[in-house]
Amino acid sequence: MHNTAAMLIELGAIILALGLLGRLAGRMGFSPIPLYLLAGLAFGHGGLLPLQASEEFTATGAEIGVILLLLLLGLEYSASELVTNLKTQYPSGAADFVLNAVPGALAALLLGWGPVAAVALAGVTWISSSGVIAKVLGDLRRLGNRETPVVLGVLVIEDLAMAVYLPILTALLAGVSLAGGTVTLLISLSTVGAVLYVALRHGRLISRAVSSDSAEMLLLVVLGLTLLIAGLAQELQVSAAVGAFLVGIALSGEVAEGAGNLLMPLRDLFAAVFFVFFGLSTDPADIPPVLVPALLLAVVTALTKIATGWYAARRAGIHGAGRWRAGGTLVARGEFSIVIAGLAVAVEPRIGPLATAYVLILVVVGPLTARYTEPLARRLTRRSTARTQAAPVEAERAEPVPADA
Repeated sequence: MHNTAAMLIELGAIILALGLLGRLAGRMGFSPIPLYLLAGLAFGHGGLLPLQASEEFTATGAEIGVILLLLLLGLEYSASELVTNLKTQYPSGAADFVLNAVPGALAALLLGWGPVAAVALAGVTWISSSGVIAKVLGDLRRLGNRETPVVLGVLVIEDLAMAVYLPILTALLAGVSLAGGTVTLLISLSTVGAVLYVALRHGRLISRAVSSDSAEMLLLVVLGLTLLIAGLAQELQVSAAVGAFLVGIALSGEVAEGAGNLLMPLRDLFAAVFFVFFGLSTDPADIPPVLVPALLLAVVTALTKIATGWYAARRAGIHGAGRWRAGGTLVARGEFSIVIAGLAVAVEPRIGPLATAYVLILVVVGPLTARYTEPLARRLTRRSTARTQAAPVEAERAEPVPADA
């Protein structure tokens, strides 16, 4: 009885603190993710007041948070949208991967963490935060801008790539052999392809089977189906998160919209618990030794993300300011970087503190680059143009006058 009371007190305190931190972040105009991470650091192992009674429940809630994050993400896209984006945006997706995954992989190798940690850190630096970016676009009133579909297209490619990347990472972390890893990858690719095919051909039938006039029944069926598929995917070493993402893709129309509205409050609650749990499992004393690498990696990958957005907008025929706005908007990292790091800490514990510091930096810097990259680029361009125009004049003035003139 005492343990139950302690657990309820701790859970109540955690959820209340999350609500207050979220309200504070909203008033300050930035994502609450860094505050959630800091709260976890403060009350985790090595923190100010470690929580113990609710640790097991919080761990389970964190797993559900990851599943709901990916489910809601899948509900935002139809199978046809994913296929269309894949056909038109794959060069931008390839550039995104090379420019942003390679720095993370090289950093892990330079730190001596080994090839498996290199694959994990590549994912941490590669994937932008869809949640933070969507909020920034809304706050800056850019949802109707010409470059916004380009930004969303890059995010869609990243989200779809996660369905392939996560099973590979899971197999590597589990120490599966080359043959076993190949089988896992084939299962993952076959599953993704099958779900896309069924969703394209028979999406209405699936949605009709799940649909219900009762909000309660719709919530129970979609949530139960998602947890079931996520568990089966985890058993096949395909990743529970990928299973949840595929369930979201398979649903469309009014069912997807209705399920999204019902599940969004649950997603927000358990996602917040996930970020807190990641902070709880990270010792604050482990962060200072990796702070300099995290800062250097944040600077490099902020610049490479800006280059990614600029290139993607250029391919779409967008000029000048729109290219820089697209680049600055893509800088923020968040939920997926933490998900990937959370999977990898069992193999390389140091990746947790590094990812925490890295995300804390870029989740704060991201909204700033979205707002100021384009004005800064315009100002620098004007100065460069002014200097170029002034150079011939100065040269003409400095030219010697002939003696017989």
